[in-house]
Amino acid sequence: MSLQIRALAELERRKRITHGDTTSAYHKFQKKYWSDLAGFAQDCIDWREEGITDYQLEGMRRLVKHRRVSLRGPHGLGKTAFSAITVLWFALTRDGEDWKIPTLASAWRQLSHFLWPEIHKWSYRLKWEQIGRFPFTRNELLTLSIRMNTGEAFAIASDNAALIEGAHADNILYLFDESKAVPDDTWDAAEGAMSTGDCYWLAVSTPGEPIGRFYDIHARKSGYEDWEVYKITLEMAIDAGRINPVWAEARKRQWGEDSSVYINRVLGDFAASDEDSVIPLSWVERSNERWLARKEKENWGDVTGLGVDVGRGGDPSVIGIQCGNAIREFRRLDVRDVMQVTGVVVGLLQAHPNAKASIDVIGIGAGVYDRAREAEGWKIKERVFSFNASEKTEMKDSSGELGFANMRSASWWNLREKLQLDEVDLPPDDELTGELVAPKWKVLSGGKIQVESKDDIKKRIGRSTNYADTVIQVFAPAPVIKYAGTFGR
Repeated sequence: MSLQIRALAELERRKRITHGDTTSAYHKFQKKYWSDLAGFAQDCIDWREEGITDYQLEGMRRLVKHRRVSLRGPHGLGKTAFSAITVLWFALTRDGEDWKIPTLASAWRQLSHFLWPEIHKWSYRLKWEQIGRFPFTRNELLTLSIRMNTGEAFAIASDNAALIEGAHADNILYLFDESKAVPDDTWDAAEGAMSTGDCYWLAVSTPGEPIGRFYDIHARKSGYEDWEVYKITLEMAIDAGRINPVWAEARKRQWGEDSSVYINRVLGDFAASDEDSVIPLSWVERSNERWLARKEKENWGDVTGLGVDVGRGGDPSVIGIQCGNAIREFRRLDVRDVMQVTGVVVGLLQAHPNAKASIDVIGIGAGVYDRAREAEGWKIKERVFSFNASEKTEMKDSSGELGFANMRSASWWNLREKLQLDEVDLPPDDELTGELVAPKWKVLSGGKIQVESKDDIKKRIGRSTNYADTVIQVFAPAPVIKYAGTFGR
């Protein structure tokens, strides 16, 4: 057979497969798995050594049965794989009909860096001989979409309600990934497309604070009775081998079993930041998203500051490196020798002539401050400043009504206000996150805010706030200025 005849025969075969030939293997596959997502996951994917978990299969059965499933659980249980496989199932079984799969998340990066790469990963593990059609072509499987003969799966911004409202089809699957922070009007816009046709809705997330539509659904508030709520517990994920119990126990020690970050990320439950906590977890997570977006573009600019927390009592020394309104990275020094720490600080100041260093001068940090100011050249003396956490201050909070017990309290509150206004970008580091949400505060009888001392925090959570302290230092207002209003004035 000539190459030309072979090519024509292959073209005709593909036409029959993709245009609904009822005798084709692909059509038989569609008929068999149309309402069997769990069967598709078991039969049509090469799981290799991973294997599918019982709770993933149960979630898939619930989605087919109830049409709307909202799933929550700890970090690391396999939510993104669950979502990716669901997208592939719906696209492959519905093609030939009118179908759409809008995928959205609270942050675009969740789609571009996690969900859609996961969809690509599992598409490469599909058993195409079982499916009965050829693998996705380069024109079908794109970076952030799947475009087949009669439908499309695609990424969409969660804040664009108009596009969401226009996503109508006879067969539709809405996928809300990391949906705890998806705006309420986005949920309402999607609701309009669910009124007709063969419609499914999957919302998955690690929980956050008890607010928003995702929480309302899981709290089974009135009006959301048609949602099937499914919680994956830490024990289920450990039994399935998806979460290492050693990791979970380490996070309990690191963050504290009563902390919101532990309850949200490890136990998979909703938890509000304590009313007496200085910084809520949700504000830290928002800053992490901005930091990740900045890192992706390598949009750092010059190094403008160094926050230097000199270790004492067995703690490491930590240097936070500031670039404008972001902390680019941390340098951990497992030494407490004054001259060694000084050498690193001076070297960084020499390498970055626009940077200033704020050094904690309580304890042995005073020696680092003194030695650094003695360094020659590069106008280093003029760029080294002391940070004395116990120093008194006349600064006020943004309301102008409350003062502060000391500079430590004022600097922690300054960071709180900046994070509330989305003015500081911080790296998603477990140690930093745990330290930022740990401090508590109270108002003293004289109308002054007092933030929990470093020593008291260490007694309560078992470690010091070294990383967080470098952050409050680099963003602290100049100690010599007495502010009458907000810190930014």
